[in-house]
Amino acid sequence: MADTHRSRTRTQSLLAVVRHDLPASLVVFLVAVPLSLGIAVTSGAPLVAGLVAAVVGGLVAGPLGGSVVQVSGPAAGLALVVAELVRTYGWRATCMITLAAGALQLVLGAMKVARTALAVSPAVVHGMLAGVGVVIALAQLHVVLGGKPQRSAVENLLELPNQLVNNHSHAVAVGVLTIGLLVLWPRLPRVNAVPAPLAALAAASLAAGLLGWDVARADLTEGFAAWVTPEVPRGDWHGIAGAVLLVALLAGVESLLCSVAADRMHDGPRADLDRELTGQGVANIVSGGLGGLPVAGVIVRTTANVRAGARSRWSTTLHGLWVLLFAAGLSWTVTLIPMEALAALLVFIGARMVNLGTMRGLHGHGELPVYVLTMGAVVLVGLAEGVLIGLGLAALLALRRLTRVSVHVRLEPDDRWHVVVTGSLTFVGVPVLSENLRAIPARAAVDLELNVDFMDNAAFEALHGWRLEHERAGGTVSIDEMHAEWYTSAARGTRVSAAKTPPQAPERWWLPRAYRRGGPLSRLPVRHAGVWVPPEGGESGAVPDLVAGAADFERRTAPLVRPFLTRMARTQDPSHLFITCADSRVVPNLITASGPGDLFTVRNVGNFVPRHGAALGDDSVVAAIEYATNALNIRTITVCGHSGCGAMAAVLSAGVKTEGLPGLDRWLRHGDHTLARYIGATPSDAGEGPLDHLCRVNVAQQLDNLRTYPEVAARELSGRLELVGLYFDIASARVHILDEEGFSPVGAGSH
Repeated sequence: MADTHRSRTRTQSLLAVVRHDLPASLVVFLVAVPLSLGIAVTSGAPLVAGLVAAVVGGLVAGPLGGSVVQVSGPAAGLALVVAELVRTYGWRATCMITLAAGALQLVLGAMKVARTALAVSPAVVHGMLAGVGVVIALAQLHVVLGGKPQRSAVENLLELPNQLVNNHSHAVAVGVLTIGLLVLWPRLPRVNAVPAPLAALAAASLAAGLLGWDVARADLTEGFAAWVTPEVPRGDWHGIAGAVLLVALLAGVESLLCSVAADRMHDGPRADLDRELTGQGVANIVSGGLGGLPVAGVIVRTTANVRAGARSRWSTTLHGLWVLLFAAGLSWTVTLIPMEALAALLVFIGARMVNLGTMRGLHGHGELPVYVLTMGAVVLVGLAEGVLIGLGLAALLALRRLTRVSVHVRLEPDDRWHVVVTGSLTFVGVPVLSENLRAIPARAAVDLELNVDFMDNAAFEALHGWRLEHERAGGTVSIDEMHAEWYTSAARGTRVSAAKTPPQAPERWWLPRAYRRGGPLSRLPVRHAGVWVPPEGGESGAVPDLVAGAADFERRTAPLVRPFLTRMARTQDPSHLFITCADSRVVPNLITASGPGDLFTVRNVGNFVPRHGAALGDDSVVAAIEYATNALNIRTITVCGHSGCGAMAAVLSAGVKTEGLPGLDRWLRHGDHTLARYIGATPSDAGEGPLDHLCRVNVAQQLDNLRTYPEVAARELSGRLELVGLYFDIASARVHILDEEGFSPVGAGSH
């Protein structure tokens, strides 16, 4: 049975490869061949070196890499580096540098540092690739126009007008035809099966052959003759080591970023980045040893692979096999391709490397300056220098963000100045802090709120010095530290942490005071409204909690709600009359998520509503009902009971619990109808005790008591008023609503 299952699994896997990966591999093969030849041209390497790298990228990096859909091969992003290495050390020495770079990648992969490479700002990487694209496009554009590239991108740019005016050979026709097809081919219907690069090169080759155009031809035979083994570079060992490091890092980072991008394109297994770096290292060792270009993961071929339906590593592996068979049996077809067509392909690829979509994404995150500066520096100065300049700017921007501080100052209606400092308070932010603080008038009362996760000595000295100066001039300063006690610790001379403090849970107004973290709500200094460090010999006193809470409201909440309360200052327009128990555990605005102006609230012991005309009436409740219905025109009256109600316990005790409390005993007689209803009701099957069952019955009874009021009954009958019963289970913090079936949790979808 197990053998049958394994056989069926192998058969299904083989069918999946034939159905999905085989067609995808052919598509990638058709894309890879012209791109590999073009990159070899711009790298100054033999044409066969591009095909060798493509074969190794498929047959070695494919099975060994960490991504199941990523395609590796010669990368345009490395072309400038390789071209410079070829000019400096020669082609054979460049192959040895590629081999050594692969060995370094292998070591880094074994050390599990792949994730560290992702710490490089993507803006720098994309800017580098864009700069490389511009350099390639400018250089190859001269070939398209029938001329020769200059030594630098600046010289190519300055020479371009002369090329445009003086060169109108057949090369221009080949280039225009190639670029035109590359642009238009994806827009043509029913031709997607043939990749645009292949179609463009085929059309250019056919046109040049049929029309007899005078163009240069690619010569792969010469390339095979130049296929040599690597040799040890000669020259400055520091420069050679730097070249090895540069190739290893650029190829590795490009491959890892491509793996991350590939994960977003498919739903299969996620990439193992350490394995990917190791696989790239082995591939570069093999490619360098066989005389090929450096290998890296490439996004164009990877995207084509995913879009063609690839599901596994077989696609990229098979594409390498097809490139090998092509190089062995069909390499003669390369001699039909005009070199100007390959140059036009490189112009198109270089221009596409300046990605507007990437620029928009970086602009949204404030990283576009890094991208633009890196691209410009690569074009004007050089690849390595451009990358270093981009990394420097990225580091400066990151430092600026990490040390950013915002200071907001406003004058409150009570003539107190409210200052809020947020962020990381370092020497970088001292000028902004000092400028805002010195704008506060002398002798003013100041509430200074510090919500900072770090404060260095320079910032403390500036803040402390201003506070002392302001108080000597007759002003007062209340310092309230929201995040951590950076200022307090420094003022006391205690040790301050050298690291940022993690976010702390803020004090919540809805928490019982005993459960809040220690802070300004429970201890305030004698002379100030907030927390501050008293001068030498000073002592801080204590004030009642409610006064501390009021002071906290003035500092933190009042500025937030003042605009709304100002608009409601002259009139109120609540939609609910909310009648509930005076129990301290029941907070109406909390359990109904209501704010100022929403609820017209009545609280009494037992949430009783005396019946209309009762001998033991209560004018306070009656007055609230009359005012709510007639003056406020409320649309809902809610009676809210709760579990474990002490009033209901006293009702059940038949007066035992109210001995010595005559006023309470008289008031609880309003619960007689509730008790009678409870005695005649069907016992609860909800697993609750007698007390909680009585609490629920009381809610229903108080709603009936409300209906004894003629105005309430008339409004309910006409649909202008709704009566609602709520029950709050304190232990579970669940609100239940009364319907025809009884009480059900609000979250259960009853309302």
